[in-house]
Amino acid sequence: MTAPRPILGIETSCDETAAAVVDADGHILSSIVFSQTVHAAHGGVVPELASREHAGRLPAIVADALAAARVDWSDLSGIAVTAGPGLVGCLLVGVAYARAAARARGIPLVPVNHLEGHAHTPAMTDPAIIYPHLVLIASGGHSSLVIVEAPGVYRRLGRTRDDAAGEALDKVGKILGFAYPAGPEIDRAGEAGDPFAVGFPKARFTGQGYDFSFSGVKTAAALDWADRIKGRKPSLRREDWIASFERAVVEALSDNLFRAADDFSIKTAGLAGGVARNRRLRRTVAAWAEQTGRRAVIPSPDLCADNAAMIAAVGVYHWTPDLSVAASVDAVPNWELGLPFPLVRTP
Repeated sequence: MTAPRPILGIETSCDETAAAVVDADGHILSSIVFSQTVHAAHGGVVPELASREHAGRLPAIVADALAAARVDWSDLSGIAVTAGPGLVGCLLVGVAYARAAARARGIPLVPVNHLEGHAHTPAMTDPAIIYPHLVLIASGGHSSLVIVEAPGVYRRLGRTRDDAAGEALDKVGKILGFAYPAGPEIDRAGEAGDPFAVGFPKARFTGQGYDFSFSGVKTAAALDWADRIKGRKPSLRREDWIASFERAVVEALSDNLFRAADDFSIKTAGLAGGVARNRRLRRTVAAWAEQTGRRAVIPSPDLCADNAAMIAAVGVYHWTPDLSVAASVDAVPNWELGLPFPLVRTP
């Protein structure tokens, strides 16, 4: 059963404070995202600072989302909130706010898996998307490859064994002197470079697995850059070096996606997560689809980044009228995609 009236979504899993309203048909009525800038001075997300930013800004952002959607609390079917995975302190801010608001307003509370939100964005982009389809989720904290067998039904094929793709981009960007988050800066600089100037390694696993690993290419890049700075290797245009590193990350992601499409005879593949904003990755997947006669569903960059619209949209089809307003919803920082939430329901 889907929600009959709009759902308010709340997202605070990391360093974006977001709220959105999505109607019963999945249309986005509003989406407000505040990207925290306090972490730039530290070169990465500081969980304590992120939690404080969420706590200070979330009420106003929710009010802005309701106003932009032209709905009141009384117009809502319920609230959907990211309950995991993510940073526990950040998740707790959103969950505590949503739990209190649901109880105060007497409306259901729907816990949503952050990765399910990302995995649902291709379907939000193309409501007529064919099932099953593949989704590559790549962000600063996650790298996963899943088959979406039906709405809400997921089969994970692979995950990162160490660093996520976005984490590797950010860490190498920090070595280059880019401010956090470095992914967009690498994207811009790489557009002007030769992606074949340097051959960086890509992790390969035996068997038919589809896992990812980015710690090796991150370390190789750090050592290579140090060698060039110190004159132990020939100098190279900065843009060429960046484009080459970017290509290694993109190919590690896309190669698994393409191989899985062949192995499972799946004709539709989607991208999701913050790294899916990368133009080289978007072009690579779009070109592959055109060459092989498949369909690539690539959400808009705003929908790829962490946002509450995807959380609200998932909440629309997970909503049921018997969800208790006093449900025991809590933060689950290691909640795995596809596993149910231990939700308490009223008799």
